[in-house]
Amino acid sequence: MNDAIYSPQALNKAMLEAVEFIHAEGWDAGPTLFALVPSEMLLDTLDSDLEESPLTLVVQDNLPDNLLPGSEALGDYISRLAWPQEIVGAILAQEIMFTDVSEPGSAARPARLFSGVLRGEAELTLLQLRPTEEELAERGAFAEDEIELRGGPGVAPGVIAALRYTLEADPEEF
Repeated sequence: MNDAIYSPQALNKAMLEAVEFIHAEGWDAGPTLFALVPSEMLLDTLDSDLEESPLTLVVQDNLPDNLLPGSEALGDYISRLAWPQEIVGAILAQEIMFTDVSEPGSAARPARLFSGVLRGEAELTLLQLRPTEEELAERGAFAEDEIELRGGPGVAPGVIAALRYTLEADPEEF
């Protein structure tokens, strides 16, 4: 199989596609889990350029309704997943309350947390702050269409570890 599908660039591209998908769904949504499949496995059903999109997002739309972002129930659910080898990665999108510790005195505000891993070592976490009413008013008519992302190493290590476990666990054990 093509090693490019395990690259940080492939994960980055898939994460941006997940961000766009979730953004189109709007705010105040439950967690969304995506499996990442090599696009080359789906050549007969997809009309895509493998170099442009080496990974295809597969939305897992069977998540229980009681899974709240950051909840123990969500953590428990993720800990019971084990992907088959055909799944090369996973992305979890969830809405959280975020406090920017680099800005003393800042209040917690709604945000989306996107965490993704691939088999191997690639991992990435991105954060999208929900714009305030004041920010939307300042930016104008299409302000809600703008997507600003933050990221960095060591963000949401627990979520990354849980997702990594789903790729390392043996599906036969469940």
